[in-house]
Amino acid sequence: MNSIDNLLKEFPYKIILGSGSPRRQELLKSLGFEYRLMPINADESFPSDLQAQEIPLYLAEKKADAFPDELKENELLITADTIVWCEGKVLNKPANFKEGKIMLETLSGKMHEVFTGVCLKSANKQTVFFDASKVYFKSLKNEEIEYYLTNYNPYDKAGGYGVQDWIGYIGIDKIEGSFYNVMGLPVKELFEELIKF
Repeated sequence: MNSIDNLLKEFPYKIILGSGSPRRQELLKSLGFEYRLMPINADESFPSDLQAQEIPLYLAEKKADAFPDELKENELLITADTIVWCEGKVLNKPANFKEGKIMLETLSGKMHEVFTGVCLKSANKQTVFFDASKVYFKSLKNEEIEYYLTNYNPYDKAGGYGVQDWIGYIGIDKIEGSFYNVMGLPVKELFEELIKF
């Protein structure tokens, strides 16, 4: 048997994914790990003095702290949070069409950064890490923005867009760093951290 097969089969923890994000579920599954899904509803407010990667690191830990059950010795909880950071400001999930339009107009023709913070928590230890990617948008036309918001409803996504959606196909010139981090889970780093854990 291949050593990766062994590693996945003999991984000492039962993984719990504390996320309702379909993208994160799909990415963790694609890594080959079995997991149980337990979405966590945590308040996503954060102190106003936090900057860039400090925000998703704080929120990933906050989500882990909001996990309702006591973790057993053999359980490992994964929580994560992704933010879009543009010109020194965080762009959260848009509440409606109008907010989504303002966000995409803000990102149009510019580079922004996407930070994902991840928290791994067991009964007796906890580690946090983050990844950062730079995303370069072309100048988006008004009709492109409106078509996207009307047809793809990106209201559960930081910055008001999904890199794997239509707007990503037609609007992104290039990405520096991990594509999967922009989707919501830095899978390469996660795999390395799970093995270290």
